[in-house]
Amino acid sequence: MSEEKKDNPYGTPSTTGPEQPGESQERTNRIVRTLLRVPGLSKLVGKRLMTLHVVGRKTGRTFDIPVAYTKHGSVLLIGTALRPWVKNLAPGTPLTITRGGRPEQFDPLVHTAEAEVMRLFEVIARDNKQNACYNGIGFDAAGNPNKADIYQAWQQGGAVIELRPL
Repeated sequence: MSEEKKDNPYGTPSTTGPEQPGESQERTNRIVRTLLRVPGLSKLVGKRLMTLHVVGRKTGRTFDIPVAYTKHGSVLLIGTALRPWVKNLAPGTPLTITRGGRPEQFDPLVHTAEAEVMRLFEVIARDNKQNACYNGIGFDAAGNPNKADIYQAWQQGGAVIELRPL
């Protein structure tokens, strides 16, 4: 995408865009990470949540990142902003995740192109309205995700991570 922002071809967004992580985000993430580690409880708390175990490119340190996900066919989708940890995900480099207590290996692919982000964020929004709200995506009167909002999320650095099982 060029540095110059272009007008939203889908009209006026219904939101101001994705929520920015607040000061309490790390505290919330710590609590969620802990809850997702508790057998039994993790299945209740983590019905739409999982932990990504992301290895830093430079440090080699593992970061545990709780995220919401959507199951779409055989893949898992994560809608997010291009946070620093996303740069550590590379196709062909296995990513370990934990959902429901079991570690699993996936091949990550980060989508940043407009068409793919638009298409996949719509899938995510339809599946998880709370996650859509967090990403600044509202819905029209018929319950469809607002395309102007999805475009705005992409314009503000939104990306979709696709995880394919190994």
